[in-house]
This record gives sequence, structure tokens and C-alpha cells, in this order.
Amino acid sequence: MSTSLKKVIILAAPSGAGKTTITKYLLERFPRLAFSISATTRSPRGTEQDGVEYHFLSLAKFEGLIYQNEFLEYEQVYEGVYYGTLKSELERIWALDKVPVLDIDVKGAIHVQKQLGDKSLSIFIMPPSVDALRERLLNRQTETPESIQTRIDKAEYEMSFSNQFNAIVKNEVLETACTDAANLLVQFLGPDFIK
Repeated sequence: MSTSLKKVIILAAPSGAGKTTITKYLLERFPRLAFSISATTRSPRGTEQDGVEYHFLSLAKFEGLIYQNEFLEYEQVYEGVYYGTLKSELERIWALDKVPVLDIDVKGAIHVQKQLGDKSLSIFIMPPSVDALRERLLNRQTETPESIQTRIDKAEYEMSFSNQFNAIVKNEVLETACTDAANLLVQFLGPDFIK
């Protein structure tokens, strides 16, 4: 049996902190990691495909799965718009003898960590500062000033929960943050994991 069996890596961060980039780095560096595809009731955007970026579910289907206790965690982020992690998604990845990587929101991450205990490693990706985060969001040029302020307010709130994570990786220099996250994974999963 694999020493990594039934373990989970959880990454969470405020929007713009670099979580997606660090997640991609870890998935490329460690072939035995697998991205856990979240479920959502929102519609696909652009070229998004069901079962690739998300499991796109109807509201009735999602709420039925909540009722059947099929989610490890879920949250209604807007009226009628849910996101969640299906237990079956983790089972699918574990069956491949891989370790799921959850790229989820802060509250969901804390909830999963409480359920899984020492079987999970939760990493909070911390932006260097609120000003740096604002700069990153401005540079994306995809947001209005109002939506940027909303994201900043949410980020400050989310950062207040960082002490509830197993580890904090400060993303001041991306390469350093990627290396720090990789080292945390090796410590948690063991040196055999990288073979």
C-alpha cells in the first residue's frame, strides 16, 4: 500500500495571491498529484468543459447530492450558485494511487482540514501585502475598481484565517513560493512520493 494513500493537499488563498499558478507548478513537478475537479452549479464559461475544469451540475442535482451527503465540503457563494468537493472525486483519485490537490476557498479548506485531520496538508498562499494584491488585480485589467475593492475586502477577511492552516507560503517571489510549497509536500508525503 502507498504511504500517500488517502492523503489530501489543500491550497487556499485570496484572489490574486498566485494559488492557481502554484497549484499548476506542483501538479507538473509531482506526477503522483492529481487535481480534484470541483462541482458547481454555475454555467461553463468560454471553452470550459464538464469534467475538466468543473463538474457542471444543475441546481437540483447539486442540492440532491448535498441531501445524500456526497460532498466533503460545499458553499453557496451566491443565490443558487454552489461550489463543492465531491467525495467521489477524491475516491476516484485515490483509486489511481494519487494524491488529490484541492484548490478551494478558505472556508472550504478549513472545513476539509477539520474533517481529515492529519491526512490533509492545508497551505495558505499569502500575498506579500494588500497593496501588492491590489496591484496584481489591477494588472489583470479584468475588473472594475469596485470589484477590485470587493476582492481586496474579501482578501483581508480571508487572510485573517491564515493561522488556521498547517502552513503559510508567502508569495513575494513566485519561484520561491513554488519551492516552499513543494518542500512542504515532500515533508508531508515523504521522500518516496517524489520517485
